[in-house]
Amino acid sequence: MFSSIPFIPVTSFSFLAQKPEDSFGRVYPESSHSFRNCFQRDRDRIVHSTAFRRLDGKTQVFLNGQGDYYRTRLTHTIEVASLSRTIARALGLNEDLCEAIALAHDLGHPPSGHAGEKALHLLMKDHGGFDHNEQSLRVVKLLEESYPQHPGLNLSYEILEGLKKHHHQFFTPQGESYPSPSLEAQCVDLSDEIAYYSHDLDDGMESGLLELEQLEELNLWREAKQIALNEMGAHVGHDAALQNRKFILRCLINHQVEELIAASREAILAADLHSANEVRMHPKRLISFYQAHKKSNLELRSFLYHYFYRHPSISTANREACHKIEILFHHFEKNPHLIGHRFYQRIDHDGKNRVICDYIAGMTDRYLQRSYEGIVTVTS
Repeated sequence: MFSSIPFIPVTSFSFLAQKPEDSFGRVYPESSHSFRNCFQRDRDRIVHSTAFRRLDGKTQVFLNGQGDYYRTRLTHTIEVASLSRTIARALGLNEDLCEAIALAHDLGHPPSGHAGEKALHLLMKDHGGFDHNEQSLRVVKLLEESYPQHPGLNLSYEILEGLKKHHHQFFTPQGESYPSPSLEAQCVDLSDEIAYYSHDLDDGMESGLLELEQLEELNLWREAKQIALNEMGAHVGHDAALQNRKFILRCLINHQVEELIAASREAILAADLHSANEVRMHPKRLISFYQAHKKSNLELRSFLYHYFYRHPSISTANREACHKIEILFHHFEKNPHLIGHRFYQRIDHDGKNRVICDYIAGMTDRYLQRSYEGIVTVTS
């Protein structure tokens, strides 16, 4: 027998939501579509892009190929999109906009995860550095080649705004500055945080690098465990550690989402704003956790850095990946014609180092390895 599922009404757009008809538009004007609004079109352009497909071959924490269970940039991206839509729906925000920002937020991530980002940043230190968020913007504005009329994907302004994750000042197309992005952009930012750390816990435990006993140090884990015990009741499986662990993790994620929604609702009501543009002029971000929960999230982050991200096996793999990127970069500096005509022809405009950086940043983990092996074979 199936039991009934409680009906939860879908909240209509809040007056603070970014509506498609109020979009700032695109850099290159286009006619409207017959049945898709601008953010739905943006989402589809992102999903059909080359950079999006390559996310499947890029590392989250474990290098691609180390195991079929572990998350990739693609699975992480899908998880962020799912969380952001849930939060947006609860707050009456624009789900389509949230989804599009979420699907594009990691398009600029290089191979080998944050180790690859660090390696490219060091190699580019005299040429503007490297940041995967800025690279995501570069991908959608310039590097994707899907249209003969213009470079990039020609996404709506609001998507580009949402990809400027670490910016503290924004500018309208008319040049007017404002301090905060849309609520939808803020929603994706926190959804990324929830997905990133919660799911890295899962991968860490699956790999055996994290033990359940260690997680008892975490306030968030203890709270989620108690919620899980209350919900499971007599169904607690003392000999089913995997199922119990996964259920606790589900409770942890759900707890995070519920806390974020509750805290954000309070902040939005207290701010007493009346439009999406007033949100942009507000000096503080309104999608946020309660202060106590922020402290617990910082504790989780510190825990993961100490026990997981800096684990000797992860560190060793990261050092090897950085070495391969460095070897490739210097090889292409001496032999720029090897990056292919599409990239090579941009050297005069963008500079050799930036174009080589673009080329390597677009690689999957597997392609990076093959390219490195090819160079080692030729030079040995």
